[in-house]
Amino acid sequence: MKNQSNKKGMVVEVRDGNLNVALRKFKKKIDDSAKLIDVIDNQFYEKPTQERKRKKGAARARWLKKLREQQLPKKMY
Repeated sequence: MKNQSNKKGMVVEVRDGNLNVALRKFKKKIDDSAKLIDVIDNQFYEKPTQERKRKKGAARARWLKKLREQQLPKKMY
């Protein structure tokens, strides 16, 4: 039998057989740790030029969104 103190990864205790609460806590831990994002990013190889292009497009979209939010509303006449 393995020593349980050597566990690796996320651990959530299930108390009183309440699996829904434990599952919710587990999902929150995964989201907070950002491990799922790393797994998804490392699933496929992305060329450095494609990565730069994707990040540049995302930055441009954020900038345009910021400009839209700062604009005054159109006149209604």
